[in-house]
Amino acid sequence: MDLILKASLGAAVVVLLAILSKTRNYYIAGLVPLFPTFALIAHYIVGKSRSLVDLKATILFGMWSIIPYFVYLATLYVLVDRLRLEASLALATVAWLAAATVLVTLWMRFH
Repeated sequence: MDLILKASLGAAVVVLLAILSKTRNYYIAGLVPLFPTFALIAHYIVGKSRSLVDLKATILFGMWSIIPYFVYLATLYVLVDRLRLEASLALATVAWLAAATVLVTLWMRFH
C-alpha cells in the first residue's frame, strides 16, 4: 500500500505538470517540482526510523542539495539558446550529476 501511495503521488505531479504547461501561467510548472512531495516522504521515513540527529542531518543535506539543482537550471538556461532541447537537457543533467557528486563527496568528507 505504501508503494502505491508513493507511485500515485509521482503520477499526480506529472499530470499537474502537463496541465500547467498548457495554461497561460505555464512557468508555474517550474515551481511544481520544488514542492517537497518526496522530501516529505523522506523526512517522515527518516524521522520514524532514525534519531532526531539523523533527521536533522538529512534536512541539512537537503538544504545543500539546492546547489546541484541550481547548477542544472543555470546550465539549462545557458544551453537552450545554443543546442537542441534534448541535448541541453542531457548536458544539464550531466552538470547536475557532477555537482551532486561533488556535494556528496564533500558531505562524506566533512560531515
